[in-house]
Amino acid sequence: MRDNSHITPGPAQSADASSEDRSATLAVAAFPLIILVGAVVAFFFPAPFVPMAQYITYMLMVIMFTMGLTLTVPDFQEILRRPIPIVIGVLAQFIVMPLGAVAVAKAFNFNPQLAVGLLMLGSVPGGTASNVIAYLAKGDVALSVAMTSVSTMLAPFVTPLLMLGLAGAETDVNASAMAISLMKSVLIPVTAGLVINFFAERWVAKILPILPWLSIFAILMVVLPNVAKNSAKLATVGLLVVLAVILHNMLGYLLGYVAARVTRQPVEACRTTAIEVGTQNSGLATGMAAQFFSAEAALPSAVASVLHNVNGAIYAALVRWRAKSVEQQAKVSRQETERVAVDV
Repeated sequence: MRDNSHITPGPAQSADASSEDRSATLAVAAFPLIILVGAVVAFFFPAPFVPMAQYITYMLMVIMFTMGLTLTVPDFQEILRRPIPIVIGVLAQFIVMPLGAVAVAKAFNFNPQLAVGLLMLGSVPGGTASNVIAYLAKGDVALSVAMTSVSTMLAPFVTPLLMLGLAGAETDVNASAMAISLMKSVLIPVTAGLVINFFAERWVAKILPILPWLSIFAILMVVLPNVAKNSAKLATVGLLVVLAVILHNMLGYLLGYVAARVTRQPVEACRTTAIEVGTQNSGLATGMAAQFFSAEAALPSAVASVLHNVNGAIYAALVRWRAKSVEQQAKVSRQETERVAVDV
């Protein structure tokens, strides 16, 4: 979701931003259900979905292009304005999530394909859904967008190195081919979307409300063939994969929050960092795992497509409940103070 806080909106701009916010929020709420229903259908009726695997690379490009269309130059200016919290968040993401994936895979005694798949999930950049989750959780949306942008731009260089360094000893990793693929499917589409948004902002503003749904469709087209191709394996290891993805996700939230907290960031930045570290680009991870390893390796990311958004929604709800409780306590305290002052 684009952050419009740096713009002084007129009536038309306000309407566009409001429409985009509503669409993005609804999409994040509906996303887990859509992916879950689709995955169940592909699991029980795999045959029609297997041929869709040949379009995965194109769908990844669509996902990243839609992300690029939501970015603006001020989003990158945020990096210069507040480099420290962004560096903290991006470093935490590319340290906590890959190492957490290795630890969780060992704890669950995963076979090499599931282990490398979980590592793939941990080594990709943050997901665009994190921006909406940060908004719902009363976080710092501008910071969230900046973190997602930086981690996405770094992915073609950092992700292959992480995979080579952490999985290369046990699984063959073609880091150079992975880097080239990420350039094609991530860096070029995101840059193209950013450039188009810069030169045709008014046109892009009109289509912003449909972009979250286009992204959901593309992710669905990535997840379905991988579930279909590996439905038999999913029946035997599905529960373990679900538990591993939940644990991995929770590690990201916890350690992301701690990383921001120990560096004395504001509470809104701590929430945002927790969300950014824990919420991975599961659609990208699913496609990359299937392309460079196997359909089985794509299972953790396919499961994460559902769970990361469910967990994010739960986190946002808990944070909002907590914030409301604190506000009510503060209100009662102020009223009590005023009453005592009047009595005196």
